[in-house]
Amino acid sequence: MNELTLEIANAARKAFQSLFANGESYYYCTLFTTGEGHEPYISAWSWEALEREAENPTTWSFQQGQSNRSTAERKALIKWSYADSPYYCVGEEHFQHLKALFQARPFDEEEWHLRIEAMVLAMEMLDQEGLFTLNQARESVCIVVEVMPPDEMNTQIAKRLNKADSSALQAWLIEAAE
Repeated sequence: MNELTLEIANAARKAFQSLFANGESYYYCTLFTTGEGHEPYISAWSWEALEREAENPTTWSFQQGQSNRSTAERKALIKWSYADSPYYCVGEEHFQHLKALFQARPFDEEEWHLRIEAMVLAMEMLDQEGLFTLNQARESVCIVVEVMPPDEMNTQIAKRLNKADSSALQAWLIEAAE
């Protein structure tokens, strides 16, 4: 698992570092995978991106007949959505080598749990390095490892990766937790 954790951490580090170079203040950073345990990718939301997307008439919420909603309602719809973020799969080129690594491994339920644990350990490693404090205070960003479609384990992982009294975690638990 050490090799897998390190490979995931290296890819995620590069992707988040390139994203954070934009100087925005992030409140949500996720490393996500599918229920089938495919290679992970990152997504994130910054306060600046949320504001832009909620006001942008070309975002998904407007396209789905939501244009009559207030900006606050539109923000609430997309605030914690990894898939609706403009930073969905940002830096995916850093994860391409993981596809072959994941495909070369035998897959069963035990392997699936091992992959999730490797992702969590990778995010813990990046957190200990201070990566998530580059543009914001650590307690103001909720970091998560998520399985899509959403699974209850996402909540357990979020609680593991963030301090219990973190305002970002508390908001995520109220607004997005499974």
